[in-house]
Amino acid sequence: MAPYPLETPLPAGLPVVLDTNVVLSLWMFEDPALVRLRASVENGELRPFTREDCLGELARVLAYSQFAQTPERQTEIAAAYRARCTLIDVVDAPACELPACLDRDDQKFLELARDSGATVLLTRDKLVLKLGRRPVIAARFAILTPERLQAALPQQP
Repeated sequence: MAPYPLETPLPAGLPVVLDTNVVLSLWMFEDPALVRLRASVENGELRPFTREDCLGELARVLAYSQFAQTPERQTEIAAAYRARCTLIDVVDAPACELPACLDRDDQKFLELARDSGATVLLTRDKLVLKLGRRPVIAARFAILTPERLQAALPQQP
C-alpha cells in the first residue's frame, strides 16, 4: 500500500503510528504548536496504532526522573493515549524486511507501521526520517514529522 499523498484531503480515520517522542509532545508536553494534530487523534481523524512493546517504552520514558511526572500523571497520559489506539500484535511472518535503524529502539515503530497498514509514521528522529526515503519503506508508508502531517490537516473552523 503506497503512502497517502498529502496533496489531497486526508480521509477520516487515517491510520498512523506515533513514536514515543511524538506521544510525549502531544500528551505530556501538550505542545501548543501541535494542537490540531492532537485534536485530530482525539476526534478520530487520525487513527493511531500501537503494540505492547511501544506502550512499554512509553511507560518507561514517562517515568524518567527529568520529566518529574507523578505516577498518577504517568498513568493518565499512558491511558489517554492507549484509549485512542488500535493495538496489534507483533507479526511473526512480516510482509517484507525493513532496513535496520541505528537505534534499535526505533525499529519497532517501523515494524508497527508496516504491519498495521499505517499510512504515516510520525517522528522527529532524523535517522528514522531518513529511512523514509528507502524504497521498501516509501512504497508502504510515509515517515513524516508531526508538523508536516499537521500542515496537511484540514483547517479547523
